[in-house]
Amino acid sequence: MAKNRYAPKQLNELMGKWSNKMVSYTEKSQAMAQWQSCLESAVGPVLIKKCRVGNYREGTLVIEAASATLATRLNFLKMEILSQFRAAGMIECAQVKVVTNPEAQQRLTPKRDDQIRPEKQSEGRVMSAQTAQQLTEIAGNAPPSLQAKLLKLAQHAQKNKQKK
Repeated sequence: MAKNRYAPKQLNELMGKWSNKMVSYTEKSQAMAQWQSCLESAVGPVLIKKCRVGNYREGTLVIEAASATLATRLNFLKMEILSQFRAAGMIECAQVKVVTNPEAQQRLTPKRDDQIRPEKQSEGRVMSAQTAQQLTEIAGNAPPSLQAKLLKLAQHAQKNKQKK
């Protein structure tokens, strides 16, 4: 009798295929963390915020830079990076390749609340009464087109007072 390919499979049958992939993924992520810390010691705390280790394969270390100018700077530091990795025990590392990847910066920086909700930034900006008074005084000596704009801007302070 033929086996039904649509029949549900046992969980241990599926996990047997995944376990090798999970182990290799775990090993690769741990190695990437070590390579990233080694890169940090090679380039310093300022540059490491804008670059990361992208991959390591067949003796070639790939570093992703956030911009082309940073990639140029890292290209000048290739020999220092290479010697740092060799000193850390990666003697098979023979080449350092720097590529530009603007998304590398986004992955490295943690998201802040003001990046997630930019509409809250405008709530904190309030014009003081003193600034409104100064704008009104300046408008008195300004040409008519500018005078109307300055007075309109000064009225924002009055609106903020009424809201409070």
